[in-house]
Amino acid sequence: MYAWMRYFTEPEDEFAVVGHPWQPMAQHLHVLAAPLFVFACGLIWYGHVFSRLRSGFRPRHRSGLALALLLFPMIASGYLVQVSTGELWRTAWIWIHGLTGCAFVLAYLVHQLSPAKAG
Repeated sequence: MYAWMRYFTEPEDEFAVVGHPWQPMAQHLHVLAAPLFVFACGLIWYGHVFSRLRSGFRPRHRSGLALALLLFPMIASGYLVQVSTGELWRTAWIWIHGLTGCAFVLAYLVHQLSPAKAG
């Protein structure tokens, strides 16, 4: 939603800095919620993912593997967007963060909606 507000909406006023009136609030909520999301992922990793890997349990969902693989680049790029000073690197991190974030959401939906395989 934030990307849509930032890149695809036109400002109502020609002197406006933001494209949508809710854009600043969406950005603030994203920045405030991100550490809670990372913490929750750590809890899920320890209680769900790591325990299954440690027990030798065969993975039943490819979407879970996709979630695990997308997590690090999504988190790292979100951090690097905030600390990059060069325009080229900042743009690259924005794209990586946006693409991995969208892929993560899609993989999460698939993971939650797909039935568990027997095994």
